[in-house]
Amino acid sequence: MRVYSSFEEIDKDLKILKLQTEIDKEEIKLSLDQTRESLSAKSIIGSGFGAVFQKLLALKAISKIMGVKNTDHGYIHK
Repeated sequence: MRVYSSFEEIDKDLKILKLQTEIDKEEIKLSLDQTRESLSAKSIIGSGFGAVFQKLLALKAISKIMGVKNTDHGYIHK
């Protein structure tokens, strides 16, 4: 625990603490904004589309390997 010898020292430390609190609040705001941006619908849709596209490519590759062909009624073996 710090021992103060004057009110000026106390005031100085209080000002410093107030500024540190403001800086911390701004850092939290920035982090929240960055999190919102990363979780925006646009990025979620984009990453979702990418995942679906990867699965479709994998399914197509597996179909070729397994000798499965697409018909109007679904998938059947050759």
